[in-house]
Amino acid sequence: MLTPQGLKGKQFRVTGTSYPRLGPPPRRGRRIMMIVSSMLALALIALGGVQLVGIFTGKAKHGAAQACASVPPSGKPLAAPIAATGSPAASASASPSAGETAGASPAVSAPPLPVAAASAIPQPQTVTVNVYNATDKAGLAARTADELKKRGFTVGKVGNAPSALDKKLPGTAELIAGPAGIGAATLLGSQVAGAASMADARTDGSVDFVVGDAYTALLDPTAAAAALAQALKPSPSASPGPGSC
Repeated sequence: MLTPQGLKGKQFRVTGTSYPRLGPPPRRGRRIMMIVSSMLALALIALGGVQLVGIFTGKAKHGAAQACASVPPSGKPLAAPIAATGSPAASASASPSAGETAGASPAVSAPPLPVAAASAIPQPQTVTVNVYNATDKAGLAARTADELKKRGFTVGKVGNAPSALDKKLPGTAELIAGPAGIGAATLLGSQVAGAASMADARTDGSVDFVVGDAYTALLDPTAAAAALAQALKPSPSASPGPGSC
């Protein structure tokens, strides 16, 4: 074995029967391919997991939507109907009859009227209101009709309530109208506190104002305007939680 000049060979003599073998240098391209393959595999696994989650959550949402769709929407009554449940007027569920009172609406059983949208509220002069007295106080329908006329309403028929409602309204008043009179009924309902509302099959926009036993007077114009604004105010709705509509 050759040793550099000036060095003693004994100090750097190689001993043993085997020599270390050096492997081939690492290939950079192969390492890059392995990294890329690993990243693709992880991406495919993540994509598959997202698709599975979407499939299961989508089925749950679809089932909840079908359950919500099966629940019919309920109309909001004009006011807290005193005669809507448990009262004699509710069991009668009839508007004034033409045979019992001249020109009164036919008796029809129907649910309470919904509240109209703000854009559907008419002007008082375009509303025709028929005033009927269901109490034993003489002249109450005429006095109420005069007050409504002073507020701009067009008064139609004035008289006694038919037997289906006469002496059977413990509340303040009951408003009866058809689909075309929902806005007018909402406006009239703001003129008296605690009025109930009922729907019938009439096709015009007139409203029957039936005075009940608890009626004393119309609200003053300021209170009536505030009651109308409150009736048209949207009801607050909480955000639905999981599994709710």
